[in-house]
Amino acid sequence: MKLLQRGWLEYSSNTALMKDTTDRTTTKPFVEVKKVHKAFGPQPVLRGLDMAVNPGETIVLMGASGCGKTTLLRCLNGLETPESGSILVNRTTLCNTGDTESQYFLQGDALHEFRASVGMVFQQFNLFPHLNVMDNIMLGPVKVLKTSKEEVQETTQKWLDRIGILNKASHFPDQLSGGEKQRVAIVRSLMMNPKLMLFDEPTSALDPQMTREVLDLIKEIAEQGMTLLIVTHHGRFAETIADRILLMDNGVIVEEGPPPQLLNTPQHPATQAFIQGLL
Repeated sequence: MKLLQRGWLEYSSNTALMKDTTDRTTTKPFVEVKKVHKAFGPQPVLRGLDMAVNPGETIVLMGASGCGKTTLLRCLNGLETPESGSILVNRTTLCNTGDTESQYFLQGDALHEFRASVGMVFQQFNLFPHLNVMDNIMLGPVKVLKTSKEEVQETTQKWLDRIGILNKASHFPDQLSGGEKQRVAIVRSLMMNPKLMLFDEPTSALDPQMTREVLDLIKEIAEQGMTLLIVTHHGRFAETIADRILLMDNGVIVEEGPPPQLLNTPQHPATQAFIQGLL
C-alpha cells in the first residue's frame, strides 16, 4: 500500500491531502551553507563546510562517526549555532557572520517559527514518554500551529491508519517497537507541514525488518518531492533514494556525486576508505 500516494497532509478546512508546493522553478539553492565553522570547546567539528541543496532534492550524508554529520543537521535546524559562516534555508538566513560589525543570528520568535518549518527525526525517536501516540503527534499542530484539536485528531487518525498502527493510538512509547516509534516520530514531523526534513541515522537502533518499514516510509516522502537530508550508513538505501551523496570527513565535504559514481568509483581517499568499510 502506498502510504503517501496522495501526498502528505496540509491543513485546510477539509484536511486535504496535498503534494509539496515548494517552488522548484528558481535556480537558487533551497539550502546554502558557506564556510561554516562549529566547535565544542577546543574541539573543532565543522571546519569551513560548504554545501548547496536544490529544492526537492534528496541528499544522503555519509561519513565516519564523528566527522560532523549530526552537528551539520543540528545547525540547519537552528539547534546549534556556528561560530562563523552563513546558512540560508528556504530564503531564511539562520546566520551570516560576514564581518564582525554585521554578524546576524536568527533568534527569538523568528527562530521558533523557522524550526517549525524544518522537521528533524533523531536516532532515538525523541518521543515524549508521558504522552501516548495520539498526543505525541497532536501536540505540535495544536500548540504551535494553533490548528483545532478536532481537525488534528482526524488527521492524526488518518496518518496512523496509513502507517498501520491506528490500533495503537492510545499506547505509550514504551509499548511500541522501535520501528513503530520511528514511524510515529516521522509522522509527528510531517504533521507540522515542514518544507525540509532532516533524518539523523533514523534506522541505527532498528533490526532489519523495522529498518525496512522506516526506509519505505522515507522513500514515500522522497517521491512526493520534499527536500530531504538523510544521514545513513545504508549504502543500498542511499543508492535507491539519493539524488546525490555527500561524503564528509573531518568536518568538511570531501566528495559528492550521484550514487553510482560515488559508491562505485570514489576518488577521494576518505571516500574510498568509507565505501570499503560498507562492503
